[in-house]
Order: sequence, then structure tokens, then C-alpha cells
Amino acid sequence: MGDCKPLGFLIGLPFAFLALIFSLVGAVVWILGTVLSCLCPCCICCSGLANLAVSLLKMPVKVIRWFIDTIPC
Repeated sequence: MGDCKPLGFLIGLPFAFLALIFSLVGAVVWILGTVLSCLCPCCICCSGLANLAVSLLKMPVKVIRWFIDTIPC
């Protein structure tokens, strides 16, 4: 990411905004999964739910980086 690609950044902004909304949903799911795993540690599905939530939290950054790397200008 040494060179500046403003067009890729600008095109990716609407998609990053949608990904930001998904990341907020992921934060809520992560909190609920953490609470459920603390209440009942035998629930293995809560750890999978927490992993899904963490990937949702990282989504806006991944989307912007993908657009910046994809647009060649």
C-alpha cells in the first residue's frame, strides 16, 4: 500500500459503509456470544459465533483494502 490509489478508496467507501453496519451487528453478536459462553461453557456453538462476529468486525478494513488493491489507477 505504498502508492496512493484515491479512486479505489472512493469507490470502496459505500461498500465499506455497509461493512461497517455489518461490523456493528458483529459487535452485538460477539457480546451475546461472550455472555452465553460465560453462562454455559459447554456450548461450543458460542465460540463459532464469536469467531464469526470477529470476522464481521474486521470486514470494513478488508473491503477498503480489497478495493484499493483491485483498482489499478
